[in-house]
Amino acid sequence: MILVFIEHKDGVLNKTSLEAIAAAQNIAGDTGDSVAAMIPAGSDIGLAQEIAGYDIEKVIVAKNDKLGTYTPDGYTDAFAEIIRKENPNYVVMAHTYQVRDFCPKLAARFGKEMVGDCIRYSNEGGQLVFTRRIFLGKLDADVTIKGEGPYFVTFQSGAFRADNAAAGSAAVETVDVEVGDPRMVPEEPFQEAKASVDLTKSEVIVAIGRGIKSEENIKVAEELAEALGADIAASRPICDSEWLPIDRQIGSSGQTVAPKLYIALGISGAIQHIVGMKNSGTIVAINKDSEAPIFDLADYGIVGDLFEAVPTMIEEIQKG
Repeated sequence: MILVFIEHKDGVLNKTSLEAIAAAQNIAGDTGDSVAAMIPAGSDIGLAQEIAGYDIEKVIVAKNDKLGTYTPDGYTDAFAEIIRKENPNYVVMAHTYQVRDFCPKLAARFGKEMVGDCIRYSNEGGQLVFTRRIFLGKLDADVTIKGEGPYFVTFQSGAFRADNAAAGSAAVETVDVEVGDPRMVPEEPFQEAKASVDLTKSEVIVAIGRGIKSEENIKVAEELAEALGADIAASRPICDSEWLPIDRQIGSSGQTVAPKLYIALGISGAIQHIVGMKNSGTIVAINKDSEAPIFDLADYGIVGDLFEAVPTMIEEIQKG
């Protein structure tokens, strides 16, 4: 079996969990395993029926009052009990901040390591090889797992597409789990401020870099974003200059995103930025420098002045 963790907040799904389902379904095609999903919950949760609409064997709701609010101790206790009951070969998760917090602890409880932040996997003669980026994306490391399961694997956002998760019909099973007293009381998440934005949920992003030249010129990008129904983002220099808030930053020290469309305006493509957006579905780059590294990654590129190209793009979009 492959057991997938379904992350949510108050019953609202973190959509990267659908990417984890897609990953598990792909792995199951190579290993012959079945796939099940596990949802921690403090009470009955409607999300279980939503997840049951995917091509998996069953949805397990791990239920305990203490799971109503996330704590690493509570989630580890609940997950460990389900793992011992189901005996999965693989435990697959999306590499979110929450997963980074509790999954290493969970893996250690079983005397295992977590192979984290994978960007893909391959099947080499029946042996699964997981690939993860190291040194800020400068190198790829291939990792094989030895010994008996469970194997704990997390995938980077965008490594698999949520819309590739196959639909189906699954049974829902509720299991009352034992959870000890958590050793911490969580506070409100840091990004609960009204001005903050979760770019990981954006389907279209317009990102700006040094080529925007001045804070006043950001309105050009905002007009394009409005025409596309997109969110505005930026490379680190823009946020360091306080032209946009830090929660708009994409890259190794900002958010990692995987929208369907990513438009890079005046972004050269430093590796620190690339690691935050390389898994986007379609990448469009506009830059004066024909040698800019961003063009190595882009699906479509315009070598030219963004202040000439963007108004033309807006005009054509509005025609449609």
